[in-house]
Amino acid sequence: MAGRLRPALPAGAAGTGTVRHPSGRPWIVFRLPFRQVSQATRGGDSLVLIGPNRVPEADLHGVLGPARDTADLHRRLARLPGTHHVVSRMGDEVCVRGTASGHRRVYHARCGGGRVASDRPALLAHLTGAGIDDGALALRLLDFVPHPLRHRPLWHGLEEVDPAYALSLRDGPGGPRHTVWRWWRPPEPELRAERGAPLLAAALAGSVRAHLDGHTRISCELSGGLDSTSVVFLARQAPGERETALLTVAARDGHSEDETWARRGAEDARRGAGRTVEHHIVPADDAPLFYADLRGNAGELLDEPLPVASARARAYLLLSRAAATGSRYHLTGYGGDELFNGLPAACLDLLPGSPLKAWNRIGALRHQYGRPLWPTLRGLLARPSYASWLAGAVTREPPDDRGPLLGWGPRQSLPPWLTGEAGALILDEFRSAAGHAEPLSPRPGRHADLDTLRVGARGFQALEDVGVTAGLPVAAPFYDDRVIEAVLAVRVEDRVVPWRYKPLLVEAVREVVPARLLARTTKDHMSADHVRGLREHSAGFRALWDGSLLARRGLVDAARLERLADDPYSPVLQRYPVDATVSCETWLRTAEDAWPAGEEHRDPDRSEAIS
Repeated sequence: MAGRLRPALPAGAAGTGTVRHPSGRPWIVFRLPFRQVSQATRGGDSLVLIGPNRVPEADLHGVLGPARDTADLHRRLARLPGTHHVVSRMGDEVCVRGTASGHRRVYHARCGGGRVASDRPALLAHLTGAGIDDGALALRLLDFVPHPLRHRPLWHGLEEVDPAYALSLRDGPGGPRHTVWRWWRPPEPELRAERGAPLLAAALAGSVRAHLDGHTRISCELSGGLDSTSVVFLARQAPGERETALLTVAARDGHSEDETWARRGAEDARRGAGRTVEHHIVPADDAPLFYADLRGNAGELLDEPLPVASARARAYLLLSRAAATGSRYHLTGYGGDELFNGLPAACLDLLPGSPLKAWNRIGALRHQYGRPLWPTLRGLLARPSYASWLAGAVTREPPDDRGPLLGWGPRQSLPPWLTGEAGALILDEFRSAAGHAEPLSPRPGRHADLDTLRVGARGFQALEDVGVTAGLPVAAPFYDDRVIEAVLAVRVEDRVVPWRYKPLLVEAVREVVPARLLARTTKDHMSADHVRGLREHSAGFRALWDGSLLARRGLVDAARLERLADDPYSPVLQRYPVDATVSCETWLRTAEDAWPAGEEHRDPDRSEAIS
């Protein structure tokens, strides 16, 4: 397509690969240690999939061969697992898209007279010489950045494509043109559980099978929860001979149930497996606490600050232990909570046709979450537009931890360590976005479903990047688009059942997971480890604000954060989580380390560029 890549990603350089345009110029340049590139051509047309597994060429020809145009081609791709970036060329149109979940994303920018698309915005920022946008950075100081503000890249001049849309690139008489078009819409929630559960079971099995194709030595995280346990047994039934290492991190909390359930799961996985299944328990004292090694540079530059910096050392330990077992591929249960936990907001969609059914579920969830009655009733009666909600979604007032769990999203309070400048930037961004923002669905419940999925899928990329550092590819089968579609096609009243734990997942894996493991209805939490981590790593937390890059930009009060390091039990830290601020600071430091003045960009270890 139009434009040429600058020498930062030269075709033929060590560690890079190229898919060429019919003109002979580089079309797709990639450096993908943990990705596979699959391609099919039909005359001058081409279809390229970039993802965790190689797709058989016959399957690609079965999609490309009968396709009439770009839209028809992408409809036909729905028969394949949805875990890939897709690049197509039909006639004079190049189309680039990620996944509907937002796990695989697409960014683009004007570069050298043309337009370049990539999965990593840092690469585009380096190619174009873009600087960091303080307004976008200030937004990431919040715990939750709502749609559409979340899709604003951290660098000036870059654009992110909404996951439901594809980027279309064409050459025109006046030069290169780009547009976006909608390639994906969520299914209507019409199926009863008895019809939807088998479809979900098939989608899950297909996703796990695609991830494991060709691997003979794998690992799985086995936390003891239902999500990771389901993935372990789905992997166990997948065809092929392979050895499996199961990894569990023991809990410091003596009241934790996870390790007990993980041991039960490992026993059942070994029983009658006919394959080697090992269970490795990482002693609790070996696992870093939260906030360990905050100033350490693991080498990965994330697309944006994500609230995982405090747990990076812990994640790295688990993945490095998995790699040490000889694993070549690691499966997790990430995405299960976002898909299968009942959201009170989802029940709002039941109100027009089944108000009693909606209230029964909302009332039960209200009791489970400890929310008062009157705020819940007000949340039911007050139905602001999405724009109105967004305009008031951030406040300078103290947080209300007992507010309703209904509506378009949470209402957030500005942390007291943010400067007035940072607060003004954030409030201005929200008010500006409210002037044009549209929800992901006109129904609040469906919007909440989609938004929750996108947030989770976006965050999972941080774990993938830790895997790059540990030398081990990491996968989350629950974020496969086919799995997500199967879940969203089921009626809300069958998905959100407060008196049953993740009922749709239980029904889908009933033939795979032993019955005694499906009986668990609890989930452990790690809040005690957060507080202990702040206490034991207070010196590192304090040092993080010495020479703070956020403070240099006028966004945080470094002195106040240093004082909080001396008081990890402060009510301020109990009311205002600090993880987002920590993530922004460590992200800025990583960006500075990755791009020393006058040097080429050393990243990305996992990126594609389409010109």
